[in-house]
Amino acid sequence: MLARAQRLTDAAGFASAVRRGRRAGSRTLVVHLDTVEGDAGVRIGFVVSKAVGPSVTRNRVKRRLRHLAREQLSSVETRLPGSAVLVVRALPASADAGYEELRVDLARCLERVTS
Repeated sequence: MLARAQRLTDAAGFASAVRRGRRAGSRTLVVHLDTVEGDAGVRIGFVVSKAVGPSVTRNRVKRRLRHLAREQLSSVETRLPGSAVLVVRALPASADAGYEELRVDLARCLERVTS
């Protein structure tokens, strides 16, 4: 689980990151990164729509992405701005993707969005 301070839960944060932030995509994911004012740290939110599949599949994808984001956060945090909002949007192909494929796609998207 992500710490409470690292979770993005408000709709305004999601909307801001998707509209104003930088975007990088892959076959299974789209990552949006928006820098914000202040010193709130990095907050991460996940969007997994019904297009991904039934609730069991969506929840499995969300659990995998949360775990991978927590792992990536420690290595990426040095490259991310002090206050950032990161939104990870799962595409329908993520339902059939394995754990390793999601890991590679997330790392690649984070690398592109931070460069």
